[in-house]
Amino acid sequence: MTDTSYSISNIAQAAAAARKRIANRICNTPVIRSKLYGEDLYYKADNFQHTGSFKIRGAMSKLTKLLENHKADDLKLITASSGNHGIGASAAATELGLTMTVVLPTNVAPMKLDRIKANGANALLEGAEAGASEIHAQDHARQDGFVYVSPYNDPDIIAGQGTIGLELLDAFADRQIDNVFISIGGGGLISGIGSAIKHASPKTKIWGVSAVNSAAFDAALKKGRVVETEHLPTVADAVAGGVDTHTITLGIAQQVVDECLLCSEEDIERSFKTLALEEGMVVEGAAALALAGYEQVRADLEGQTSVVLLCGSNIDGEQARQLLTGQ
Repeated sequence: MTDTSYSISNIAQAAAAARKRIANRICNTPVIRSKLYGEDLYYKADNFQHTGSFKIRGAMSKLTKLLENHKADDLKLITASSGNHGIGASAAATELGLTMTVVLPTNVAPMKLDRIKANGANALLEGAEAGASEIHAQDHARQDGFVYVSPYNDPDIIAGQGTIGLELLDAFADRQIDNVFISIGGGGLISGIGSAIKHASPKTKIWGVSAVNSAAFDAALKKGRVVETEHLPTVADAVAGGVDTHTITLGIAQQVVDECLLCSEEDIERSFKTLALEEGMVVEGAAALALAGYEQVRADLEGQTSVVLLCGSNIDGEQARQLLTGQ
């Protein structure tokens, strides 16, 4: 059942407030017309964001909100992440003079782990996938007096991600956005962007794109509740893993997501190559996933204005080489 306390209007207003708090701490990332598809497709390029992904938005939104009511020395923070949220949260914490512990799955990409440590965070490897790491982080919070910072299940995190939607509305102030394609992990990104856009432009269609190999939120949307799903390795590792049983993102996403798409590993890898070789942008698998969704339905959208969100660029160089060469 949809939780009306987190309505489209409420989240859109919270996104506007978050934008005021964090505008001088994030990058208003460019909107780039596709070289391959021309006027039909634009990229919202948060792969050029500070820390290499959109996650700094939500983290900065949450931490600046906490500092409105707490002193920095009184806050001992812990979060869980498959990598990008940990990078964003640790960077935001360092900039704001806070301490952060990040719980990561044991299969975290080494490059992401190194960046989290470089930001001064204490990194703990616990759990086989991101959902399990969340449970460990929540246990630490209860037992050791940490404040838990969810990577998605938090209205201030969602509001921070919603600033992307506000930037898109500004960028397309003179024309209608017909479609926006967003990769789905825990649902915070699509909930925030979808609310900000739908509040101002109800006719814009929000497409949620999931990887077949780890599609917990897609299953939750279809069932109307969080369900157990199998998690297999995926190139889109940033959106892999389980979802909080009582996540507020499900109720919000039910209000804003118009269509759900599932993409195979072959789809994601093909779109990764398209972005690198045709568009000149090397991104991470989760960003290629959003383009894979668009390419799945592109023939039906000819002549419409579509936007693909490129959510990040934090990919290991060796993995990128393997994806490009097939070796």
